[in-house]
Amino acid sequence: MLDKTYRPEEVESRIYEAWDGSGAFGSDPEAAGEAYCIVIPPPNVTGSLHMGHAFNNTIQDILIRFERKRGKNVLWQPGTDHAGIATQSVVERQLAEEGVRLARGDLDASSDEGLIGREDFIERVWTWREHSGGTILRQLRRLGASCDWSRERFTMDEGLSRAVVKVFVDLYKQGLIYRDKRLVNWDPKLHTAISDLEVEAREVDGHLWHIRYPILGEEGRFITVATTRPETMLGDTAVAVHPDDSRYADLVGKQAVLPLIGRHIPIVADDYADPEQGSGAVKITPAHDFNDFEVGRRHDLEMVNILDADACINNNAPDPYCGLDRYEARKQIVADLESQGLLEKIDSIRHTVPYGDRSGVPVEPWLTDQWFADAKTLAEKPIEAVEQSRVRFVPENWSNVFFEWMRNIQPWCISRQLWWGHQIPAWFGPDHLVFVEATEEEALAAAEAHYGKKTELTRDPDVLDTWFSSALWPFSTLGWPEKTPHLARYYPTSVLVTGFDIIFFWVARMMMMGENFMGERPFHTVYIHALVRDEHGAKMSKSKGNVIDPLDLIDEYGADALRFTLTAQAAQGRDIKLSTKRVEGYRNFTTKLWNAARFCEMNGATHGADFDPAACKETVNRWIVSEVARLEGRVREGIETYRFNETAGALYQFAWHAFCDWYLEFTKPILDGDDAAVTETRACLGWTLDQILNLLHPIMPFVTEELWGRLGGERGEALIRAPWPTYDPALIDADAADEMNWIVELIGQVRAVRAEMNVPAGAKIPMIVNGADGTGKARLATHEGQVMRLARLSSLALDGGVPAGSAQIVLGEATVVLPLGEVIDLDQERKRLEGEIAKLEKEIGKLDQKLANPKFLAKAPDEVVEIQRERKADAQAARAKLDDALRRFAAA
Repeated sequence: MLDKTYRPEEVESRIYEAWDGSGAFGSDPEAAGEAYCIVIPPPNVTGSLHMGHAFNNTIQDILIRFERKRGKNVLWQPGTDHAGIATQSVVERQLAEEGVRLARGDLDASSDEGLIGREDFIERVWTWREHSGGTILRQLRRLGASCDWSRERFTMDEGLSRAVVKVFVDLYKQGLIYRDKRLVNWDPKLHTAISDLEVEAREVDGHLWHIRYPILGEEGRFITVATTRPETMLGDTAVAVHPDDSRYADLVGKQAVLPLIGRHIPIVADDYADPEQGSGAVKITPAHDFNDFEVGRRHDLEMVNILDADACINNNAPDPYCGLDRYEARKQIVADLESQGLLEKIDSIRHTVPYGDRSGVPVEPWLTDQWFADAKTLAEKPIEAVEQSRVRFVPENWSNVFFEWMRNIQPWCISRQLWWGHQIPAWFGPDHLVFVEATEEEALAAAEAHYGKKTELTRDPDVLDTWFSSALWPFSTLGWPEKTPHLARYYPTSVLVTGFDIIFFWVARMMMMGENFMGERPFHTVYIHALVRDEHGAKMSKSKGNVIDPLDLIDEYGADALRFTLTAQAAQGRDIKLSTKRVEGYRNFTTKLWNAARFCEMNGATHGADFDPAACKETVNRWIVSEVARLEGRVREGIETYRFNETAGALYQFAWHAFCDWYLEFTKPILDGDDAAVTETRACLGWTLDQILNLLHPIMPFVTEELWGRLGGERGEALIRAPWPTYDPALIDADAADEMNWIVELIGQVRAVRAEMNVPAGAKIPMIVNGADGTGKARLATHEGQVMRLARLSSLALDGGVPAGSAQIVLGEATVVLPLGEVIDLDQERKRLEGEIAKLEKEIGKLDQKLANPKFLAKAPDEVVEIQRERKADAQAARAKLDDALRRFAAA
């Protein structure tokens, strides 16, 4: 017997262990069936499960479980990313607590116990990974993720590292990887270049300094520029104005004198200067601003780097500023400009400053020698793949974002100044000539061939950008560069499920590498899911205190409730507003399903292998069979078109309403009998529950598996392995469906009127049906007992007029009359409704006034404005219902 209450905390771990232990998640390249493969976006090895992971992996698991049931040969490839900066930062902090730091630069670890060398540090990271890494993959099991864990990969494991080296060497020899001096995002605390994704834009209070640059040879004439970073003026090599700006037409080609330095710098015409911004003139510092760098290249300007790796002023600046921290230099420069009368004015502003997300310090655009990939060339085939629809984005609008970035792509900086990661396979000779080979032995041989003798080489200490190894994920995890059975069977993979924020950093780069090394797209579809926000629409962050931990929700409500909540809100292109109340609501759905199963069990309505749904004689059974067949189509279509919210909505409406609220109620009088109808109905009940469990399983795997096993007797297989149901279209009995749906609507409308008009729950009321045609009258005659019982009627009459004090309902050709004058005080109810409507109108008026206030809209956070809009929408919906009820009183 089923327990009275479903306890997910007792069921989920047991069910998961049974799945995993039975090999239900495994893949077999030799097995039959069309290949279907998803590679998990590898989470950082340092990470813990957050709500974005929970959402992303729920969607993947739905697709995997669905296609597994449909007989496809499925692989869900798991693994983790070595997360260069994140992991190194974690271990460095641990060492710092022990009083140990990295022996970088000229520091010698052998001479100081407080220092650790590179090899020992890397060994320490591996030790940390063995003990603490991979937490997130264990947490994904709690969510129900059915990955093939036997194939778990790590971007630093031996096989993937071999793939990374081969790709680097091959791309270098193809001329697609090279060294260059370019601007990068430099983290002066971590001493490494970082990617745009590792840069956090923060809004801060600051200043805009307006500085006057003297015009050479024109005493008393100046050109004014404005900057938020006056210290960078030490590296200015030009002033730019727009070619069409008549104010400065005569200055183009002349020179300005750089304040404090005295360097003569050209005034150039360039479209980058905006005549509408400030004075229309901009200072150009090619070595310390990405836009200025491009201007500098267009005009062949000198690039003067005035910062060192610590973001202190270097020797390219005058002595008074050398060695100063950038912000100390800023203060000194502003003071010197002011003393020389060259500071025109200072504006207080709020602006965006880039910070390193790991170090928490402002990053600097810094000119440095790095390794780059020729992203423009590598992007050509991926662009073509999307243009030709060989790869499609869902929703489709993300393809426009993809094109915008790919068609304006810049060289990809692939080197990082870290110790943890794939060390670049490049060695330098004594004249700095570089040798790129797969091994040191091959590099030495190449050097000997070049120099004509054995030559000592120095390996590049830098490592590769984490995104470089991640770009190989769809084929390196399958065994490439070896020709493995898994690679032959599962590449290209099928669908990639990911967030919009890494379309550029990961999706595009996987496409680049897949096309280059496999000659084929890595996947045919990219499903871009939305963000999970808090219940008010605000982005979750620790600083706001609004982070919701998915593991806490699983502990409280069960994994199925969380999964269903996320799926039900997964509308394409719309962010999820998550609240614990929603999760609680879908926990109640789990409870409803459990109680329905208990009802079936208590009435002997469990799985029957011999049941033939096409043989049903009872109208109510033919109706529910029809609805099941229709439901499968809606569920399948929702998953196939990535409209997961529609799939969840269809399942919820059927299971809660059609099955629990209506079918179970309709069957109660039948089950009290002792004829053939009882036998058929018991079998149909059990069959319908089975179909619900099977169709619901991809979203709610735990409770469905538990009920399947507990109620199924000798099924012989777990639900995870059970085939996806298919139904003969002939099962859809349109007449039975129309008949029962008409009865459902009738009872539902009567119940709605009772609720609107405050009819006491225990009070039975009369009902008159006027104008029903022959079909309607026949339906009423057949189902009179059900209608009387479920609508709580005292009588049911046909064509009896409209007594005073009656509410009326239009149902197709018929008018349903509910005489209420003797059950409720109509005048009092009318006044109550009018009073509630007046309150709502007042509230709506206040909200309208607030939402029409430009100051409120300008100053209030977006989520606060959204809360007010939601309150207004809720109030309007409530008023509409009360208006309908009041109209019924008017009819009465």
